[in-house]
Formats: sequence, structure tokens, C-alpha cells
Amino acid sequence: MFAFITRRIIQAVVVMLIISFIGFTIKHHVGDPVRELVGVSVKASEREALREKLGLNDPFFVQYKNFLKNAVRGDFGISYFFKKPAAQVILEKAPATLELVFASSILIIILSIPLGTYCAIKPKSILSRLIMGMSIVGVSIPVFLTAIMLIFLFSVNLHILPSYGRGETVAVFGGLWDTGFLTIDGLKHLILPVIALSSIMLPLFIRLIRAEMMEVMQTEYIKFAFAKGLSKKRIWFVHAFKNTLLPVITVGGVQLGIMIAYTILTETVFQWQGMGFMFLEAVERSDTSLLVAYLMFVGVLFVGVNTVVDIIYGLINPKVRISGTK
Repeated sequence: MFAFITRRIIQAVVVMLIISFIGFTIKHHVGDPVRELVGVSVKASEREALREKLGLNDPFFVQYKNFLKNAVRGDFGISYFFKKPAAQVILEKAPATLELVFASSILIIILSIPLGTYCAIKPKSILSRLIMGMSIVGVSIPVFLTAIMLIFLFSVNLHILPSYGRGETVAVFGGLWDTGFLTIDGLKHLILPVIALSSIMLPLFIRLIRAEMMEVMQTEYIKFAFAKGLSKKRIWFVHAFKNTLLPVITVGGVQLGIMIAYTILTETVFQWQGMGFMFLEAVERSDTSLLVAYLMFVGVLFVGVNTVVDIIYGLINPKVRISGTK
């Protein structure tokens, strides 16, 4: 098991090096840091002196090495728009995005497991066909269109839920984290963005759980369990469902990273002040330091989650860690 975990960690480090190289290449070729820092009114000689001081005249790989050294310390440069370290801006915006993704993930888990399992157990029932039909609709509609429809229905017409912003937040952990989970207003503002963000992933998980469980139900050991006279509920929820979770866990780790990317659209529609909304602002302003910091932060989350998922998968299924060490 130790060799399996070591192998996965090495793979994660290699992936992060690739992401860091892509991020540095973007920063190196997009925009001019000196122009963003001092504007166009400064003399050419002063601009050249600043470029020399910042190391912008060094060879490409020398600059990349310096970039890696700074990145390890969490230093991605100064945001040209916010006028403060890019890493600090990311950490200020991260709670909003992470809470949105966390709440959406909980909603997906709560709904997809019972619905997917029911559709597998009773595939020909009217309710199962209705659920599968709705899942096709959910996959087909873009997340931003779902968000607009929710705002139109619940905010504009019914005036039940707020249409934008995070609402009232409370500082926790000594002011390091602003959460909307602890206020009624914050929870109200969270409902529509969570439904919109989960709408694209929920149908996929329902269909995945259904397909995997129907396949498991056809295996010999399940038929043998029925022949032994075990109760249907024990066979469904203990024997069959346990083996259904293996591919679901793997896909879930990948989809969690993808969901962070989908927050860009969701946060834009709902004016949710998180990393996704900040990313679009950074693109519009060519704030390369902020773009690179966002890329690295999301990369760490994505790689970290998938590494943990791989390790959990190896713990659940010994065949994976045995084949992974060869």
C-alpha cells in the first residue's frame, strides 16, 4: 500500500509541475507586467531598469525556476487590479466558491444515490422512466440557462429567493473564512446557485449509479445471494450497492474538479463573489498574476482530490493497488 500511495503522490507532483509550466507560460507571454505596474508615462530607461530588477530579462527557464521557488512559498506576484498579493486575493474569494461546490456536492449525493438505486431496482416503473427522462433534460440544458430560468421563476415572478450575491456572511476561524452557512440570509442566497450548479452533475450521477448497479445485479454472486434466501434490501443496499460505489467514487473525484470549473458560469449569472467570478474579471483586465494564481489553486484542488480518490479506491479495491505497483 505504501508503494501505491507513493506512486500516486509522485504522479500528482508531476501533474502540478505541468500545470505550473502552463501557468508560467501564460504569465510570460500574456501582457507586460512592467506596463501594468507603472503605466505608459514612465521613461523607457526606468521601465528597462524595472524589468532588470524583476528578472524579466533573464532566460525563460531561469525565470521559470524563480517562479517555482516563489510558487512553493505561495508567492504568485501582485494582482495589478487589487494591488495586493494574488494568493491573498484567491484566499479571500475561495470560501464563496468552496461553499458553493460543497453544498452542491451534498445535494448531488443526497439525491443521486436513492434515485439512481431506485431506477436500477425498478427500471420499468413509471417513476423510473420519469426520472431518467428528466435526467436527459438536465444534461441537455446548459448550466447558465438553468440559472437564468431559476432566477426568472423564483426571484422575478414568485419573489421567494434572492437572485444575486452571497447575502449576509459571518467571519469564522479568526476572520480567515466568511461563511454564509450560519445565517438565514446566507442560506437563502445559496439555494438557487446550488441548484443551478448541481443540475449538470446530478443527472450524470443518477445515470451512472443506475447503470453500474444494474450491471452488478446481473453478476453471479448477486444471483447466488438471492438463491440463498437473503432479503432483497440486504442484497440491494449491502452487496450490490457496495460494489456500485467503486466507479462512482472514481468519477466523482473527476467531476468534483470539473464542478469547480462550472462555478465560473454559475457565479457570473448570480454575481457570486467567488473565484469563478474573479477569474472572468482577471481575464477582462489581463491580470496575469491573478490568472496564474487561480490556475495553480484550482490545479492543487483538482490534483489533490483525485489523488485522495485514487488512494481511497485502492483501499476499497486491493486489485487496483496491486496492479498500480507493477
